[in-house]
Amino acid sequence: MRLSPVLVDADLSPVELQAARLDGEVYDLAGAYCLVGELEEPRHRARAVLGARSPRLIAELGTAAWIWGAAEQPDRLEFAVTPDARARLSPVHQIAVREIVYDADDLTSLDGCRVTTPLRTILDLARCVDRFDLTTVTRLAAVGRLDLADCLASLERRAGIPLKVRARANLRRVLTP
Repeated sequence: MRLSPVLVDADLSPVELQAARLDGEVYDLAGAYCLVGELEEPRHRARAVLGARSPRLIAELGTAAWIWGAAEQPDRLEFAVTPDARARLSPVHQIAVREIVYDADDLTSLDGCRVTTPLRTILDLARCVDRFDLTTVTRLAAVGRLDLADCLASLERRAGIPLKVRARANLRRVLTP
């Protein structure tokens, strides 16, 4: 049986995972374990934070930015669920969950884990985060091969989205050539 390059408690028992870590076969990756020798990619980070959690969860905001390699791992993981998910999640320390309506092209699947696309992540960060991080958005734009026109066009297509004025200003400040 071939193991996943990122192991969670559902894959092996906690004792086996700790033994593998002590033997130097795996290293810690956001509470999961990544096989030594694997080049860490977005799919590995997605599985690390979502692999042992409900499949209804979607990584967003700072968590998605980290998954895409555009930011440091956040202290508090940020997830979303869609209104139809009917998720009943127990409160967990250092995890935030919001209910969000997404367009079909706002999400992608990485190793079976749902994550907001670089474009959707940029728009959410530009609208919702008080401490808008220029470097993170610049890196996300590079990952998604996005420019100011792409981001503004997507923002304008969305009806009823709050904080558009803030988002436009932030996007122009960061992505204007």
